[in-house]
Amino acid sequence: MKRLLFLALFSAVCISLIYWNSLPEHKKELPVINPVDVNEEMVDPELVRLGYGHKIGHFAFLDQDSVQFTDAQVSGKVYVAEYFFTTCKTICPKMNGQMCRVQEALAKEKDFEILSFTVDPDNDRPFQLKNYAMMHKANSEQWHFLTGAKAKLYELARKSFFVLKPAEAVNQGDVGSDFIHTNNFVLVDRQRRIRGYYDGTAPSDVDRLIADARLLLEE
Repeated sequence: MKRLLFLALFSAVCISLIYWNSLPEHKKELPVINPVDVNEEMVDPELVRLGYGHKIGHFAFLDQDSVQFTDAQVSGKVYVAEYFFTTCKTICPKMNGQMCRVQEALAKEKDFEILSFTVDPDNDRPFQLKNYAMMHKANSEQWHFLTGAKAKLYELARKSFFVLKPAEAVNQGDVGSDFIHTNNFVLVDRQRRIRGYYDGTAPSDVDRLIADARLLLEE
């Protein structure tokens, strides 16, 4: 009996996946990700009870041109966010190599932005970010490298994007922590809601991000 139930459930899942993959891109709907959908380790304790209705919080940082950049500048837009640092020699080069692909694929989309937050603001001053942006041929009107107060950068990561475990936030100056090496790209919709997480080092995941971003731009 249990085996029959398992087979029935497995068949239902397979059919659902086949149906999903057969749908035209414009008919697919991405999930809205809330604290209840994320590993509890990644959610700040004060947000665990929120469950639903989560939106990215307000922020203000300096970009690679030493100009203030705030959440108001991506209001009503779709964007992808990442956390990195310019002196990273491990996964960050891979991630931003893939982010170049994202920029190229969505270069003509005026309602799409890329936000790269540094986790090492003591070293990643605007001029350093500018050099890094130039190395990656970043279009400064679409791809923004952001720096500012360390506490604010980490708070946004912990309470808005859910890419930093609260326990790891204690040692905010340690650029060797696991958080620094997060490979997550976070896709955000026009209503400031999280719609997907993607492995920024995996080309197949980044392909999915590009497709999903296009879906959101059509919503």
